[in-house]
Amino acid sequence: MADHGPHKAVFLRLLEILSIVVLFSLHASSATTRTVATPPVSCRPDQASALLQLKRSFTTTGYSTIAFRTWRTGTDCCRWAGIRCAQANGLVTSLDLGERGLESGGLDSALFALTSLEYLNLAYNDFNGSLLPSSGFERLTKLTYLNLSSSSFSGQLPTTGIGSLTNLISLDLSTSYEILDVFYHGFYPTFHTSSDSIRLVEHNFEGLIHNLSNLRELHLGFVDLSSSGARWCKALAINCPQLLVLSLPYCRLSGPVCGLLSSTLHSISVINLEFNHLSGPSQDFFTNLSTNLSNLTTLQLGRNSLQGWIPPATFQHKKLLSIDLYGNRQISGYLPNFLNGSSLENLNVGGTDFSGTIQGSIGNLVHLKKLGLGAKRFSGELPSSIGKIKSLIALEIAGLGIVGSMPPWVANLTSLMSLRIYHCGLSGPIPSFIGDLRNLKDFVLYDCGFSGEIPSHHIANLTQMEVLMLYLNNFTGILDLNFITNLPNLKALELSDNNLVVIDGEDNSTLASFPKILVIGLRSCSLSKFPSFLRHQDELDSVDLSDNNIRGAIPSWVWDTWNYPLFALDLSNNELTSVGYTSYLLPLQVEIFLLNNNLFEGYIPIPRDYAHILDYSTNMFSSVPPNFSSHLTDVTLFWATSNNLSGKIPSSFCGGTSIQILDLSYNNFSGSIPSCLMENVNGMESLSLTENKLAGMLPDTIKEGCSFVSIDFSGNCIDGKLPRSLIACANLEILDVGNNQITDTFPCWMSRLRGLGVLVLKSNKLFGQLAQSIEDDKTYCAFPSATIIDISSNNFTGTLPQGKWFQELKSMIFIEPNKSLVMEHEVPNTGSYRYQYSAAFTYKGQDTRFHEILRTLVFIDFSNNAFHGSIPAAIGKLGLLHGLNISHNSLTGPIPSQLGHLRQLEALDLSFNELSGEIPQELAWMDFLTTLNLSDNKLVGSIPQSPHFFTFTNSSFLGNDGLCGAPLSKKCISKITASSHVFKKKSVDIVLCLFAGLGFGIGIAIAIVVAWGIPIRKRRT
Repeated sequence: MADHGPHKAVFLRLLEILSIVVLFSLHASSATTRTVATPPVSCRPDQASALLQLKRSFTTTGYSTIAFRTWRTGTDCCRWAGIRCAQANGLVTSLDLGERGLESGGLDSALFALTSLEYLNLAYNDFNGSLLPSSGFERLTKLTYLNLSSSSFSGQLPTTGIGSLTNLISLDLSTSYEILDVFYHGFYPTFHTSSDSIRLVEHNFEGLIHNLSNLRELHLGFVDLSSSGARWCKALAINCPQLLVLSLPYCRLSGPVCGLLSSTLHSISVINLEFNHLSGPSQDFFTNLSTNLSNLTTLQLGRNSLQGWIPPATFQHKKLLSIDLYGNRQISGYLPNFLNGSSLENLNVGGTDFSGTIQGSIGNLVHLKKLGLGAKRFSGELPSSIGKIKSLIALEIAGLGIVGSMPPWVANLTSLMSLRIYHCGLSGPIPSFIGDLRNLKDFVLYDCGFSGEIPSHHIANLTQMEVLMLYLNNFTGILDLNFITNLPNLKALELSDNNLVVIDGEDNSTLASFPKILVIGLRSCSLSKFPSFLRHQDELDSVDLSDNNIRGAIPSWVWDTWNYPLFALDLSNNELTSVGYTSYLLPLQVEIFLLNNNLFEGYIPIPRDYAHILDYSTNMFSSVPPNFSSHLTDVTLFWATSNNLSGKIPSSFCGGTSIQILDLSYNNFSGSIPSCLMENVNGMESLSLTENKLAGMLPDTIKEGCSFVSIDFSGNCIDGKLPRSLIACANLEILDVGNNQITDTFPCWMSRLRGLGVLVLKSNKLFGQLAQSIEDDKTYCAFPSATIIDISSNNFTGTLPQGKWFQELKSMIFIEPNKSLVMEHEVPNTGSYRYQYSAAFTYKGQDTRFHEILRTLVFIDFSNNAFHGSIPAAIGKLGLLHGLNISHNSLTGPIPSQLGHLRQLEALDLSFNELSGEIPQELAWMDFLTTLNLSDNKLVGSIPQSPHFFTFTNSSFLGNDGLCGAPLSKKCISKITASSHVFKKKSVDIVLCLFAGLGFGIGIAIAIVVAWGIPIRKRRT
């Protein structure tokens, strides 16, 4: 929560210093001039009139009556509560109505008649989302302190007016907040406004601060500064060099934290930039921090996406009281050796890439109150010295290398209010001493190996508990939820993914005594019905009952009780048959609604008002409601795959919606694809209609600005040509139109789609030659981003392209940096929810749908065509290739030895061609090869005899009458072949290498394996 107490103290200290200077000047003057004390001048009438008009602008309430009880007509306004005047002229210099609980429909312009104001505080009142006056502030030229924080103002800041107050020392327009962090469910900020939608916006941040060179404190928390881009940092460093306090949390800031901030603001003591969108390297800032910012006491950068190495010296800063880097996953470093004398009270590197061991010297941080060690790469034993830090109120631990049981020294930390242990190797039961930590409000054990029964009788003693999350462990037994009736403050309960049988008793008399819960997670808890206690939960935000055995209809009380906005309702993977409501339009407001993998029938139910993610897949729904698109205006993901939907695809999916991901695959839709879907005027990024009964030609109506990233129309009866207007989809990465009736030539024109990574055209009626024209034009028909190309089972003819075409497949040769490992899409307005694209093709002889496409999966399939000629040796340069299938063609000549350079290759199929010559010995040393088919060719000679080739059966080589040697039954002529000489030489080299590199013991063991020919089989996955 934003704390204005210390900041106000800083400001008052500044005024105190200024007062001393003034008093010193007056004292010097009085030494030579004798003055006579004059009584203070009473409040001027115009000042009193302005104040009374301001009073009338507030709603009359009990709070206002108290606040204005001294504000009476005919009395000296300089004596009114909250008012201070200049003694010489009776002009109002200070107006303090902060934290009075006042209400108003807007800030009255009478305020700006008080032109001598130096101090103005209207914080923590309620102005009901009204706009700040666009003019008037520029009249308050003497203002040094302006505080309008947490007063529910909204809209654009009066940039010119506030930006002209050149005497400002402190500016506070922030909104304070509290955070309830419920882990992977997200965090729940509570802002001190009359509505969550109320927010101030500044479109010209540089203009706001351009003339505020005297600023010492700047508080703009929750003001939207996104328009400033990455310029905010340089603007602050240049225009506000005297800053002591910089607080900009929740401001939607982007870009890195620039080095200018730490090289220019030498006096700064507080930097709070948490909960923003900061990203990229901030190395310069941290490098200068220890040397330049000698007065820094607070550094809060949590919940951003910063990158880079944090120098260990940062944590040894002498004056630093708090450093919070939580949630910056690409920040790395290690904790230093801590010496005595550190002032640190808050240290948090949780959710970062910090690594190494946690040294015992951390016990020297005797003033610590919050210690966050939740980085997965920490390892080693947890130092017992942590147990001596009796002041700790929050402890967070992670690290896959941290093993053992829960440390017994935790029992010494009796002041603990938060204990979080996750992503670790700790195991064993929850110790009984947990029940003695009576101050505990937050207890999280997540993704570790904790086991045994949950000691509910001990946890029931923790009556202050707010967050209890024990999910993804190995807890067992029957757990009766009645124990939480002893936890009246409980807001989050998460017990998912254990081996528990959860029951909630049958005693209805206790149901009303359950606490009001915000987040409930009971996934995979062997539930057979909706827990009864949920009937009385009318403040829920997120409910997860997925992966249970809940049967029948959703209870009707769900729709009576949960008729308020929910964030998420997950009922997936059960055996539910009915929504239990008479209308398809549910009385439910929910952002994420998951009903997938159940037995629902009939109309698809739609939540009312708004939703962002809807998943109805793998049910038996048969109908889409009429005019349903009017209820989908905010939906970004809509899944209805694997149902019984039929008829034409409703054109209502096109207009009036914001759907970005639409998946209607594996249904019975027929007719043609609506042209409006392909026009893509609403920003759709992924459209999947695979495995329906769609026919006709693909609409060629795609417009400029098309935003498609993925298109999957495979498994239908689509004919005609590929639409040339696809060229408008500049961001297209995945195109799958396999298993249709498309009649066209190879789409060289798609080479203009420079990001196209997956191209699946298999099982159509495509014809002609493949990409010959690249010999004349390097850029035409080149696919530099392609990692998967499948044109199998078509009617292509001619020779395979030689040389240049394969050399232009850059993503099959080099790994492109700065790209995510998985092809995915981050869905807006859903926290950090990511949708992963999918595609289907034949891999290792099996038709496979990849529901997660790794960019490292590199594959070519030219099989079942009529290609002739030789295999291009240039294929051997595609070093990242995992699968190559050129089977069932009419290829001739030898197998190029260059294929042996494909050291990542896992599957090679050259079967059913007319290849001749010997099998290149280089193929025997492709260590990752698990699938090999060279059958039905004209190969001759001895099959290479390497340990790896021993793993293949005779089916890999059948149909080659000239081949001999294992695994075929046909023996070779008894003579030492050149290939066997090569093998023996390489075997000796390997043995010598093993002796030298691994040591005699391991080397001799493997030497025996090689010498005796014991087959070494690779584990198949």
